[in-house]
Amino acid sequence: MSYAGPEFDPPPARRPRRRLIAVLGAALVAGALAGWLVVETTAGSDTGGGGTAASSTAGKPSAKASTPSDDEKPSPTSPTPKGTSSAASGPLKGKVVVIDPGHNPGNVRHTTEINQKVDIGTSRKECDTTGTSTNDGYTEAKFTLDVAHRMRTLLQRQGATVKLTHDADRPYGPCIDERARIGNEADADAVVSLHADGSGAGNRGFHVILPGEVHAGAADTRPIVAPSRELGERIAGNFVRVTGSAPSNYVGDGTGLVTREDLGGLNLSTVPKVFIECGNMRDSKDAALLTSGAWRQKAAQGISEGIVSFLRG
Repeated sequence: MSYAGPEFDPPPARRPRRRLIAVLGAALVAGALAGWLVVETTAGSDTGGGGTAASSTAGKPSAKASTPSDDEKPSPTSPTPKGTSSAASGPLKGKVVVIDPGHNPGNVRHTTEINQKVDIGTSRKECDTTGTSTNDGYTEAKFTLDVAHRMRTLLQRQGATVKLTHDADRPYGPCIDERARIGNEADADAVVSLHADGSGAGNRGFHVILPGEVHAGAADTRPIVAPSRELGERIAGNFVRVTGSAPSNYVGDGTGLVTREDLGGLNLSTVPKVFIECGNMRDSKDAALLTSGAWRQKAAQGISEGIVSFLRG
């Protein structure tokens, strides 16, 4: 997602530096990945730091949008109602994971609706945005939905019950407050919101956004700050290990972790939740990864293994 726009204002001042080794160490917690079934496919396939926020046009898809070829798409899964997968037996049986694919491919056709403001506790912000895209027009909304499908397959095979906040099965949205409500009402054990950034060229790498301590209006993140940080650290460590991608070079001081208090999807959550910006769509090198089906499978695996590590303790 681009930091330009109502839900994605520039982040507050940086927190004190934490060493990258602390993040990497989260991936090596003893027993965290025990029993993990590595599922390989044959797929070929909210700026800080030194970057400048993307312009408001960065979120609009190009006319020459590209579509991944069939061999880059995730393996098909049996259709399930309302984006919820049935749980198999496995180490995560009884656990509920909500995956929140950022934005919706239809948002671009419903700008009036997504510009309506909703309450996020600390203020009111627009329902959603269109998201960003690569310079060649591969949209963030397509990227996040693809990774969400791959994660659903991986986590379902571990026995988790998986729910998506949307599956391109609605004209637009859901709004940021509803996205949080879906996770809350599912009593999810973990929620991950998937995104890709729209920062300036040369800004590279991923970062995980953690909820800050917010207690205002309908928002009270105090009970989820600590478990959300643990979830985020484990996802960051496993993302580095599986994808080989480095933490962001423009936010997070090299840790891959950023704390924010201005995102409605985090402020309104009552269950452990983080966002992950998997890379910068406006940088050509990151875009080459984000548009690769093989890399998206690695991203899905890294995020999923972080979730597994968190849920298994």
